Formats: sequence, structure tokens, C-alpha cells
Amino acid sequence: MRGDDLGGRYAITGSTGLVGSRLAGYLEGKGARVTRIVRSRPTTEDHIGWDPLRGEIDAGGLEGHDVVVHLAGEPIAGLWTGRKKVAIVRSRVEGTRLLSEALAGLDAPPRLLLSASAVGYYGDREPDEVVVEGDEPGIGFLANTVVAWEGATAPAIAAGIRVVHLRFGVVIAETGGMVGALRPLFRLGLGAVMGGGDQVMSWVALAEIPRVVEYLVGDDSITGPVNVVSPNPVSNAEFTRALGRMVGRPTPFRIPAWLLRGLGGEMAEEMILSGARVEPARLLDSGYDFRYRDLDLALSGS
Repeated sequence: MRGDDLGGRYAITGSTGLVGSRLAGYLEGKGARVTRIVRSRPTTEDHIGWDPLRGEIDAGGLEGHDVVVHLAGEPIAGLWTGRKKVAIVRSRVEGTRLLSEALAGLDAPPRLLLSASAVGYYGDREPDEVVVEGDEPGIGFLANTVVAWEGATAPAIAAGIRVVHLRFGVVIAETGGMVGALRPLFRLGLGAVMGGGDQVMSWVALAEIPRVVEYLVGDDSITGPVNVVSPNPVSNAEFTRALGRMVGRPTPFRIPAWLLRGLGGEMAEEMILSGARVEPARLLDSGYDFRYRDLDLALSGS
């Protein structure tokens, strides 16, 4: 199913998000029929309703789809209060389990479930330590969350559905996402290195993700975790300089780690001051050709 025709029926959760909206448009442009699984009341025949926190889903509407892409989840940005952390975990684990159970019970289940995950699985690692899909999880809130998140696909796996866990790195887009949030500050000359600056950022270009999905749909031999990251991770200091170049402003400042911890607590520790050098081993070993290997190219949106 590679090439210009991706025909077939696809269902996507999180279709209004940064990744989901880009993917849905890409699939439709390739000739696929896309059904959006939405929390709001369905208004068209290409919408399916669900409420993951209430355990409700229109399972019948999922019959006959070839591929399901599960991207929905509570945003992890923001202060991690107790309530926020519960929402992060519940939205991922309960939503994934609900969807997996619904797919497992279908008369005509999909042949593939692509379920979002994250490189947070690996926790914080030394900057020169390379991690791949077969490595053990790290420690911390994000790592524990990802382990439970991926584990929630068990009903689909038990039903014989091929499941791939998309371990996304930081998604880089010309507009939107993290770059969209940081760009105004950098344009004002307020871009800064975070903490020591040597923590590694494993990233993936937004435009690369639909290509990876297309590749995985076409390669039935790949199951389990797949690191969806560029082969060229960067340090926080390198990322800061690259974004400064993009907006044409210097980045002479540094925000000390103690201040970030004071302002952001556990979130700052795990999302800003930590990192891991993640290698997309399974994609590279299977022959996938990355188009967006260079961070400057990803930031330009070319």
C-alpha cells in the first residue's frame, strides 16, 4: 500500500490536533477514506462518536476499517498538578484500552492499529547514551505513563490485530506545536538555552510523520514499538541556536535549571531538563528513508 494510492478506510482519533489534522489531509490526498473519531456529537457520516473517560464509543461505526490511528490524549504541556497528571494518564490509558477493546470485539476488525506513544518511555539518559526500541524503560512520571499507555493495547494484540506503538519525539513544525509557542519569544530576542543545554532532544518533523505512517501501513513485518524520530537528535543548546537562526535573532541567554525547577516543578524536570538520544533503529533497519534528517530543514517546513 505504498506509493500514490493509499486506498482503504482509515479511522483516526485526535484528528483535530497538530499531527492528526496533517495526517488526515495526507491520507485523503492519497485516496484513502478517513473517518474521524470525535468527542463532539457526530454531524456527518465520516464521524464516529466516543467519550473515552465515560467508556463510550460507537463500536459499530468502526466495522470495516483497514487501519486505525490512535493519537488522542490530554496535552502534557503545563504545570503538572495532581489533577493534570491524572488527566494525562487517564486520557491515554483508558482511551487506548477502550478503543482496543472495541476493535477486538468487531466482526471485521482492522488489520493494523497505530497507537501513539512517546520517547518519554526512555526517561532521562546521559547525552552520549543511545537508546533503541528494545531498551528498558526509564524512570519517572512520563516513563511510567508510556509503559501503561502501550500496555493498554493488549486487547487488540490478543485479538490478532497488528499493533505498532508510535514513539514520537518532539514534533517540529514551522507553525504550531512547541515551535509555534516559542517563536514569538525568539523573535523578541528572548530565546534562551534551558539549564545546562546538553540535554538531548529527539525530534521528528511534522511532515515526516505521514510518510512514516504510510511506510508502516505497507510493511506488515513491523510490530511493537517504533521510534518516530529523526536520526539526528540535537542538544537543547543546538535547538535554541537553530530556532534563533530561523527567526534571525541571537540567543545569548540561558535560564538556570534551578529557576526552571522552581517555576515548572516536575514538568520542567522531565520535559525541559531531561532528554534521551533516541535512535529510529527499526525504521532505519527496515529501509525507511528519512526526508527530514536536518533540524533546519524541519523548521523551515520545506
